[in-house]
Amino acid sequence: MNPNRAYFFCGVGGSGMLPLALIVQARGGRVAGSDRALDQGRTAPKFDFLRSSGVNLSPQDGSGVTSADQTVVVSAAVEESVPDVQAARRAGAPIITRAELLASLFNAAPQSIGVAGTSGKSTTTGMIGWILHAAGRDPTIVNGAVMKNFVTPEAPFASALVGADGPFVSEVDESDGSIARFTPTIAVVNNIAWDHKPLEELRGLFADFVAKAKTAVLNLDNAETAALARGVAAGKAITYSVADPSADLLGRALIPAPDGIRFHVIERGGETADLRLRVPGAHNVANALAALAATRACGVNLSEAATALASFSGIRRRLEWVGEAGGVTVIDDFAHNPDKIGATLATLHAFRGRLLIMFQPHGFGPLRLMRQAFVEAFASGMNPDDVLLMPDPVYFGGTTDRSVASADIAGDIRGRGRQAEAFRDRAACGERLIELARPGDRIVLMGARDDTLSSFAEDLVRRLGQ
Repeated sequence: MNPNRAYFFCGVGGSGMLPLALIVQARGGRVAGSDRALDQGRTAPKFDFLRSSGVNLSPQDGSGVTSADQTVVVSAAVEESVPDVQAARRAGAPIITRAELLASLFNAAPQSIGVAGTSGKSTTTGMIGWILHAAGRDPTIVNGAVMKNFVTPEAPFASALVGADGPFVSEVDESDGSIARFTPTIAVVNNIAWDHKPLEELRGLFADFVAKAKTAVLNLDNAETAALARGVAAGKAITYSVADPSADLLGRALIPAPDGIRFHVIERGGETADLRLRVPGAHNVANALAALAATRACGVNLSEAATALASFSGIRRRLEWVGEAGGVTVIDDFAHNPDKIGATLATLHAFRGRLLIMFQPHGFGPLRLMRQAFVEAFASGMNPDDVLLMPDPVYFGGTTDRSVASADIAGDIRGRGRQAEAFRDRAACGERLIELARPGDRIVLMGARDDTLSSFAEDLVRRLGQ
């Protein structure tokens, strides 16, 4: 990036845009932006935070882009018809993608840690960043979600941390192919599963990502990442597992609890450590092992890293306990693809209590492409007394094929012998949740791309208590 240049972020409130905008500003760039959510009156506290951070906000009507001296930053999802893009064309302002800008910062860092994979990226990125911060390594962190450890009254949306000369830690995304732009010192791949792209294409993207790294951190419990590990040169990979004793880091003796999980870590030929995470689920043991392996590659010893992880307080909207009222617990979760849904259901079913699930799909496209995988995830992961409620997918504008809707998924799941209902909107789901809830139930809200799910969860707690 050019520290003396003006940058205009189209969609500045997005989960990927906001942390990058804050880092560009901290490094001397002049930052402004627009967002459809701002124009629609959604998530006002986020935009108040951006204003208080010195980011100038404009309506997404093109009025904020007036000069060829501005660089307009867009996401892969922004369409040519967006007024800001049209205004940039008229003004002769250069347009770059978020991934291009992030990759330029990442690749310029003396040590870079790229966290990739279908699931667990945000949590693993937060864990690595927290360990390095606790170890005094002064990391810069770009995350797609709010890291609770770094939240303060002045930074309520802490999805970024700005360091100076320390490691650069970032999620990297395969969904749009932008992972190909990143050249990591340390490449972390948690898992590979069908999500946005066919597996064959994903295999090539992840293999190229790993090949460019000095060190690869790979999960032997996932068939695809284990296959990657077999193709890596000797001495280049650090592997982890909860099942394969050949792994460099092995997690053993998992003891789950509703608010966390205990386990023992064995480093091949080295230290051991006992660890209690404050985030629940076996999937978070895998995330923690990835973080321990990545920070070992940075020279942080196992005991120091494990001590830091014991105080890791989690990522917002990742199995986040919102509140309890009338004997009913409300949980907010980012699960939005079949793997994440399966992990969430497995974690919650380790303990007693019926699940009332509201799954808000994050788009019509994913619903159409992964219809059968969604059905399988819920049909196999739900208990007979669980109930699934689905509003139609979140939609904030743009063109899309709506040939598959939530009613189709709910119907397929009922055909598999599980309880599922579809509703036109989220408000109707809320009414039905209140109607169904009884003491001992757990309401879990699943979905991505919509920050208002958190306020919806808080409102459910309030209504349950009335």
